[in-house]
Amino acid sequence: MKPRETPLLPVEDAREAALFFVVGALCFLAALATLSAKSTYGAARSWTAEVEGELTVSLPDVDRRAAEEARKLIAETDGVREARLLSKEEIDELLEPSFGSRGLPESLPLPQLVAVRADPLAQFVGPNIERRLTEAGYVSAVDEHAEWAGDVRRVLGIARLVALIAVALLASTAVAVIAFATHAALLTRRDIVDVLHLAGARDKFIASLFERRFWLLGLRAGSVGALMSLGAAAAMILAARSSGARSGLLPELSLDFYDLLILVLTPLIAGLAARFAARITVVRSLKSMM
Repeated sequence: MKPRETPLLPVEDAREAALFFVVGALCFLAALATLSAKSTYGAARSWTAEVEGELTVSLPDVDRRAAEEARKLIAETDGVREARLLSKEEIDELLEPSFGSRGLPESLPLPQLVAVRADPLAQFVGPNIERRLTEAGYVSAVDEHAEWAGDVRRVLGIARLVALIAVALLASTAVAVIAFATHAALLTRRDIVDVLHLAGARDKFIASLFERRFWLLGLRAGSVGALMSLGAAAAMILAARSSGARSGLLPELSLDFYDLLILVLTPLIAGLAARFAARITVVRSLKSMM
């Protein structure tokens, strides 16, 4: 019966439990930050696409009949696809989040509102509408929703940059932790390393022994971190759906193919990063020992 071979370095070490926890936690935070940044950016981008080309025209001190005449003028403006006069019920519904279901008192006059949908490629639609209404004797205020969309895009750009910096810092921290643990493991087994050197083993062979260990550790820790991120994302989506509350800014959150791809790639990236850190650390440490 062929005797079972004993590896030069044990595949696992009980002392690396703390390292496994740290790497797993870092992978969890990195994956969650990536998922959050992607979901928020994608949802808000969808919202900005919806409001591009939309305007609201406010007409104070006019009755319903005069507002209808103004609506016709707006609809005839170049670049306008549709102009619709909002009803009293629709205006009350818009005011409900701020003033409650009772709305404003009947004695308080409300402006007439016209919802306008214009060609997103058309230019100066808002100023043209305002100029045309002024020439017809109307006092109006034109609110272009694209201005709000531009503010959202700027904020999203900053948020995405912050998320990328956070992911980069977490990945760098994980690599630094792996490098420190590799150097400590190398010093602990220096006697084995010296024997391997006397037997003619090269630095690349010795580094491969440590590579395999930390490659497996990175894969396992990354898998745990990805599963924890999946659980956290699923819990947030379930809580949002069960509460019935939905933001007026962002659409309903969900896990799509690319989100799952991020979770699948997390263990692989963690394993490769751990392997790379272990190899570089061992090669540099061996050169300083000799």
